[in-house]
Amino acid sequence: MRVAVIAPPYPLEEAPAPPLGVCYVAAAFERAGAEVRIFDFVVSEYSEKKLRALMDDFQPDLVGSTSVTMNFFQAAEIVRAAKRIRPETVAVMGGPHVSFWAKEALARYPELDLVVKGEGEGTIADLTPVLSDRAAWEKIPGLCFRKDGAVVDTGARELICDLDALPMPARHLLPLSRYQALGFPVSIITSRGCPNQCIFCLGRRMVGRKVRYRDPRLVVDEIEHLVSLGFGRINVADDLFTSNKERVAAVCDEIGRRGINVAWSAFSRVNTVDEETLRIMRKAGCDCVSFGIESGDPEMLKRIRKGITLDQARRAAELCKKTNMLAHASFMVGLPGETPESLATTEEFAVSLDIIYGYHFLAPFPGTTVYEDLKEYDLKVLTDDFSLYDANRPVVETSAVPASAAASFVKAHEDRCEKEWQRILDGYDKGTNTPDENLRVEGNRKLGLVFSILDYDFVEKYGAIRPEDLNNPVAALKPLVSAVTRETGKPPELVEKVLADFVRRGLLVVSRNGEGACFAWKENPAFARYEERPLSAAC
Repeated sequence: MRVAVIAPPYPLEEAPAPPLGVCYVAAAFERAGAEVRIFDFVVSEYSEKKLRALMDDFQPDLVGSTSVTMNFFQAAEIVRAAKRIRPETVAVMGGPHVSFWAKEALARYPELDLVVKGEGEGTIADLTPVLSDRAAWEKIPGLCFRKDGAVVDTGARELICDLDALPMPARHLLPLSRYQALGFPVSIITSRGCPNQCIFCLGRRMVGRKVRYRDPRLVVDEIEHLVSLGFGRINVADDLFTSNKERVAAVCDEIGRRGINVAWSAFSRVNTVDEETLRIMRKAGCDCVSFGIESGDPEMLKRIRKGITLDQARRAAELCKKTNMLAHASFMVGLPGETPESLATTEEFAVSLDIIYGYHFLAPFPGTTVYEDLKEYDLKVLTDDFSLYDANRPVVETSAVPASAAASFVKAHEDRCEKEWQRILDGYDKGTNTPDENLRVEGNRKLGLVFSILDYDFVEKYGAIRPEDLNNPVAALKPLVSAVTRETGKPPELVEKVLADFVRRGLLVVSRNGEGACFAWKENPAFARYEERPLSAAC
């Protein structure tokens, strides 16, 4: 059986890592015996013409896509197009949005055959052998599908107890050289589960309240392999990496024991860190911790069931400074009961922490408490267009803070950040910056160019090499440099520097065929796997 797993488009400005959920899904299908390909449209251009070419070449029996709320509609449209191209293909969607919007998705998209709810690996293992036997679907927990004009929901599947039984994420199916060109961290998980009750979060609904841990040795096996592939930075994407102090120490000790030198970051909570834990993490290479503080108003923290105090936030910020750890705090705007006073209090508190901080707008995703119990909160939903649920614009308002006021509050913060950024840009031209500031400017300019190169498949479109230039790397690159300069309007010196760096790092290679030669993104190297173990459930 052939399975195509779609990684749907996602804004590069949002710093996407190689899609971890997609890779776990692909690995589950591979373990179940399927031949799998990932159609990655995160770091490459999407078009129906391109999808058709991929579908015609692979001829999958199943095409599936994951999505979050923000890119659900785009993902669903790609699945719809795949079904139009190859009607006999079984169309499947999974992920956090559709897990809690399954019946609506099936109603809106008749091309969609199946929804996989929640944690999908066990469901995939059961579904793959009986994909063509629709009568057997009713016996598989974790599915929603149509039957005789009605939606059948087979109920929730028990969570996988032994995460060490999962296959390594199938990153070997990704265009890894493109992600390395993008330069963002690669994500891993060391655990699944979130014990907290924040009303705006899907964590505990998707992966359970009980935290399930992976063996630290297997976690570090994965880190070690990612380093060997050339990734220089890792993001630990656990909902709460610091949920267990002893477990944090075990992972960090294993990194140190093997002498792995890699920078990494993690998500934490202000009530789960102490000086000893932060020092252990820092010694193992962690240099940044992100805290979701959400509000500087104590009553708001209680209302959203955050379970933290402002004193704990202050202490966490001070401990990060003491241990030479970069701290980042995230705050939300438009929470239930938000007032001008609560916003002012939050800004005052955020400034007082003296760390990096930013704002996001509340987006009530399907499956969250705030979405399901909306009538209980002082909130008015302004749109049901989920493509706008990117947390970068207001999609709700409160009785005291209309959307315009919320937007103005965040814009004022962004204007202050932009003023500081303009100072750094001016300093670059005047020669008054620090070396670190100059690196920021150069990195930002390079990143915008890389976005364009990936977004529009410029290497594929303009990478042809003239026969006379095959033995002259500098000359061979010139037509591509000229084309990218023309398409982006970027300085040719910058374009040449970026493309030459890709060649130097081995991300762009020369591909030869009977018709000539061209530059192409490097194919992925062989990817090691863990020893396979059977999945177990019911922790």
